[in-house]
Amino acid sequence: MKRFISILFIFTLITINALADATMRLSAPSTVEQGDKFRVQFTVNTQSGSNFTPPNFEGLDVIYGPSTSQQSSVQFINGRMSSSSTITYTFVVMASQPGTFTIKPATITVDGKVLRSNSATVKVLPAGQGGGSNAQQGGGATQQQQQHQSNAPAAKVSGSELFMTATASRTNVYEQEAILLTYKIYTTLNLTQLDGKLPTLDGFQIQEIPLPRNKEFELETYNGRNYRSVIWSQYVLFPQKSGDLVIPSITYEGLVVIPRRNVDPFDAFFNGVSAMQEVKKKIVTPKLTIHVSPLLAKPAKFTGAVGKFTVSSSINTQEVEANDAVTLKLSVKGSGNMKLIRTPEIAFPKDFETYDAKINDNFSLTRAGLSGTKTFEYLVVPRHAGTFTIPAAEFVYFDTDSKSYKTLTTESYTLKVKKGKGGTVHTADYSNSQQDVKELAKDIRHIKLGDAKLEQRDQTLWGTSAQLLSYLVPFLLFIIAIIIGNKRIAANNDKARVRGRKANKMALRRMKKAKKLLAERKQNEFYDEVLRAMLGYVADKLTIPQERLNKDNIQSELSASNVSQEHIAAFLKTMSDCEFARYAPGDANANMENIYKSAISTISEMEDSL
Repeated sequence: MKRFISILFIFTLITINALADATMRLSAPSTVEQGDKFRVQFTVNTQSGSNFTPPNFEGLDVIYGPSTSQQSSVQFINGRMSSSSTITYTFVVMASQPGTFTIKPATITVDGKVLRSNSATVKVLPAGQGGGSNAQQGGGATQQQQQHQSNAPAAKVSGSELFMTATASRTNVYEQEAILLTYKIYTTLNLTQLDGKLPTLDGFQIQEIPLPRNKEFELETYNGRNYRSVIWSQYVLFPQKSGDLVIPSITYEGLVVIPRRNVDPFDAFFNGVSAMQEVKKKIVTPKLTIHVSPLLAKPAKFTGAVGKFTVSSSINTQEVEANDAVTLKLSVKGSGNMKLIRTPEIAFPKDFETYDAKINDNFSLTRAGLSGTKTFEYLVVPRHAGTFTIPAAEFVYFDTDSKSYKTLTTESYTLKVKKGKGGTVHTADYSNSQQDVKELAKDIRHIKLGDAKLEQRDQTLWGTSAQLLSYLVPFLLFIIAIIIGNKRIAANNDKARVRGRKANKMALRRMKKAKKLLAERKQNEFYDEVLRAMLGYVADKLTIPQERLNKDNIQSELSASNVSQEHIAAFLKTMSDCEFARYAPGDANANMENIYKSAISTISEMEDSL
């Protein structure tokens, strides 16, 4: 009956999955070579579809298809069940002519609704010597590779079969203008490994663009020959000085697998000799020269920004009280050398107390440089009441498109400052409100107003009550300290009493260590620590010597201390459960959890009783 219910549940789950939102996906290679046969697949995430209608495959020859395959699976991961059900229609297609062809969507009916797949574009390269679409990366050589490489000499790889290119997005730039440096590999062989890295470049700030670790090669025609190519690494460079800066050559070491010359694969198989061999190949990239022009005469307010930017500003309020903080934000958005932009200067009124601007970066590395937003937060505190104008801020940057400096201006703000608690008025109202003036600096102070309290300069402490108290209070404190100290010494000399007073604290410390062992699932050490905590508790609390520490003595001592039989039984039961739990069948983790909770509970109840 259980097996029948499980099977019924699985089929129900598959049926529910089939009724979920259905989709159809078209998959095909993006680049192939003329004459290659490749697969085009239409996958539907349900098996309840009907009336599948394929596209016409214009410009491509259908060799075989459609073949239909179905797949259903149920998985249990961490106690959770998941299922999937798909049906795939596969066509084998051949590209007889070079060019770019579009595979249009297919349709299928699911639950009365017509689904359409996506479309795909396939680029067909002219037939030529070199890596075909059936070449594989990272495994053994394919049959087509063996045919292309059958005449290749053993242990030798030519520079036309495996090489790398180094290209820069621009070679004539200004200082701080972003450059995209790309290293791309071309091969007709089975490349299995490639080692090398960009050295330190003098005069450049370097940012590496993250690329997938698993490289996916694509077909590409280079100098009239078809290769499998992939972008190996990319960097964004920011030149820091003018002149001709050189990006040196890099030497990579590649490992390729090629067939052995004059070795029959069948003889090699039956004679235990490998028909393939690994060959190391050094690959040297070309060096590049970047001509960096110095920036034009820099304006006074130039912030060091080079690229393409926009600027905006905002203020949190335009009506405040004196001594209240005001926040002005200036945001620079765009792409370029965002990290090197300096804080724009704003001419705040002289009566404002200003602080260093807080900078928030929210940009990411792209092939055009660093793109995003850089925000400057200015915190100012007006100290006087009045009406003030915060002038517009100017952001000056070098525009890489127009090759000139551009100035962007934010809006100005009018700030009304009211008289606040402890605040002052504007200097224009100073003559009428002298009583509100506070100490603004150390060199000028206002005359104190009101009645003054005078004291005799030669007045002494001798003979006053204050003098008597200055002698009496320290003497009384000294006597109290001696009495308290003697009591503590006497209490500490009674070791049994000290142990009893600290018994609960020591037990809880051991239980804390047991909890850590529980989390680490160290079963034997956990049970030992729990027993040590319980036995140590009763030994310290009841002053039982170690040689008399057994269950009978514990029970009798607890009874003599007027502990209820219910608490005594629970305490002894927990000790027994702890002794036998490590050998008990079942879930060890659950046993450890139960023992831990029971020990904590019984020790707490015992402490209350004693």
